[in-house]
Amino acid sequence: MTVTAPPRVETTPDGLRARLAGRRVAFVPTMGYLHEGHATLIRAARAAVPDGLVVVSVFVNPLQFGVNEDLSRYPRDLERDLGVAGEAGADVLFHPDVATMYPDGFSTRVSVSGVSDSLDGAARPGHFTGVATIVLKLLNLVRPDVALFGEKDWQQLAVIRRMVRDLNVPVEVRGVPTVRADSGLALSSRNTYLDAGQQARAAVLSSALRAVQAAYRSGERQREVLEAAGRAVLSREEALTLEYLTVVGGDMQEREMVDNDPMNRVLVAARLFGVRLIDNMPLDSTAAGTAG
Repeated sequence: MTVTAPPRVETTPDGLRARLAGRRVAFVPTMGYLHEGHATLIRAARAAVPDGLVVVSVFVNPLQFGVNEDLSRYPRDLERDLGVAGEAGADVLFHPDVATMYPDGFSTRVSVSGVSDSLDGAARPGHFTGVATIVLKLLNLVRPDVALFGEKDWQQLAVIRRMVRDLNVPVEVRGVPTVRADSGLALSSRNTYLDAGQQARAAVLSSALRAVQAAYRSGERQREVLEAAGRAVLSREEALTLEYLTVVGGDMQEREMVDNDPMNRVLVAARLFGVRLIDNMPLDSTAAGTAG
């Protein structure tokens, strides 16, 4: 049996820079409580730099949590994170504290207008400013060649891509398809707030997205009809409160779809049993029912 060594933990920028000096680096930023979705990102990072170093950050970023959100109860387990990261191939785990990332007097925020204004940006004011600020800070500290992000947070990925492009950040941003449970539910650290039965019922989100995919593959192109197909599925779950189910094209700023553009997506956000869940899937004529 092969025993995988845990990644080296660094907690300071100086220690991190010394560890990475002169090496090709792939980077996976996370808020911890790692699961198979994160492990998939880490394995993709390992494949991207087979002779380099894979860095995983674990930092629960207070700037991206709004008033009355779940910052204090967000799941944390560093030993679990070390095990998952090591098994997946990470070399370094960067685990700074809040004072290190936001020292006294910290007053800078990064705002990416347009792409961050709608959907989750409207539902969670300030969220994407917090995301963009911490991601840019982490990219400056790690200075990776490649950074990998899950496609489950599609709007977040669009915000990061726009920020990297607009600010000429020298990194390749790669999206990695969503990992799902057998039920179809997108893996998320917040799924731990739900018991097994509730998680099974939460798979209604992916069922709704697959219904939109099926309508698209059958030739439907009217946004209102596509969205109605998804909402019809969601209406069967009485415990669900829908925030949005919408079809988008381009980079989240363009509402119009271009036929069979891989950027076409159907996105959903809803609250179920007090937990806010998001998901999305691509829309093209060959999209698989479980893709995303």
